[in-house]
Amino acid sequence: MSDDNDDRYQAISCADYSRYELWILHEQRLQLAWRDAQGQEYIGLLQPLDLQSRSGQEFLIAKPVSGGDTLHIRLDRILRCNPDEA
Repeated sequence: MSDDNDDRYQAISCADYSRYELWILHEQRLQLAWRDAQGQEYIGLLQPLDLQSRSGQEFLIAKPVSGGDTLHIRLDRILRCNPDEA
């Protein structure tokens, strides 16, 4: 995770990145908590779709299960992530 006073991207571990890849491959829904660029925290049930890299940053592309716009969540802003057991 990034420091609240420093918005530079902090790469996540390769193991965590691999977990996201597997969850996408297996279409595993995720219970996710994350913080946006302004520091607002969110919690949601998401369907992960893809991982993207741009401008030296990595993002999880996901869609809320309840509907809504596709989200681009910077990986180092994810606070908690667990596979949905339902």
